[in-house]
Amino acid sequence: MLNFCLMLKSPSLTTSVSSFNNGRGGSCSVYWRRRRKAPVLLQVSAVSYQKFIDFAVNETKRHAVLAPSPLQEKYNTLVAMDGKTELQMSSFQAPKIRLLRSMSIQNEVMQVLDFAVFPKPEFDVPIFCANFFTAASTNIVVLDLNPLHDVIHHRDYKDKYYKSLMPLGLKYTKLLPWGGRLTSESIKFFSPIVIWTKFTSSQDKHDALYSAFMEYYKAWLKLMDQAVEETDVSQIMCNCEAQHRYLTWRAEKDPGHGVLKKLIGETLAADLLGNFLFNGIKELGSKKFLDYFPEYCCEDGTVNEKRSIIGKSFEHRPWDSRGEFVGDNLKVN
Repeated sequence: MLNFCLMLKSPSLTTSVSSFNNGRGGSCSVYWRRRRKAPVLLQVSAVSYQKFIDFAVNETKRHAVLAPSPLQEKYNTLVAMDGKTELQMSSFQAPKIRLLRSMSIQNEVMQVLDFAVFPKPEFDVPIFCANFFTAASTNIVVLDLNPLHDVIHHRDYKDKYYKSLMPLGLKYTKLLPWGGRLTSESIKFFSPIVIWTKFTSSQDKHDALYSAFMEYYKAWLKLMDQAVEETDVSQIMCNCEAQHRYLTWRAEKDPGHGVLKKLIGETLAADLLGNFLFNGIKELGSKKFLDYFPEYCCEDGTVNEKRSIIGKSFEHRPWDSRGEFVGDNLKVN
């Protein structure tokens, strides 16, 4: 149940209205409106992630015919419960791209970017992933070409997509060093070139991050350009399940969920997660989280809320300079 009223900003007329009981005999309405013009900007910090989104969209247009996704009609711009925090969303599709989507959150004290590009199941190209969080002087960053298939156990996949990218990864892991503990469950969804870092805000660090984003995205687009459409039905199904497994994990365990729930409430956060940020959960497969990750099942059949069941984490980068997985034996960043 929603116990608040949330209105999406747009100068256009309301296109659809959904009402929810507020638990006290009344109701409040959530107005979904189509954005036609840019909303009035809120006061934000000096850091802005909009240029990251603009670069990615413009660069993609140089490589593919990019069209708005049907999701854009509903998921565009909204203002959170506090009346100050703005969420902006955009989404596209292309012949080889199932979904390119971005969500940025900004207010006077916080900036968030959640950007991802998902290939169509006919291609086993990695998933481009950029998750950035900036608050006051603290920055938390994940930038990666998330592997569709586990690179710890699938050497052929790792060599196919990451062997040639190791110099690029090494370049930026020196500028943006390992950010500390990462759970063993999460590590399976990252590649040897992942940038997982934390830093205090500075112009040099943000310039390095933007440079890394541009180079990583160009590298991903090159992989996509070279990708050959799979015709083997069994391999397409394998790719489809791998992407569905990834989406199912992210939708359940992504650490940014708490921020969304605080901003827009549990019901709208669940809708945003399942139908926009991790769109494909309903379309690409029918398995549930516990089908993929039964170790998270509690005695009553619910999902354990813990991030890690194994309890192991990696304090240091678990890959060496050749991209070989070495666990926590490598004691340098």
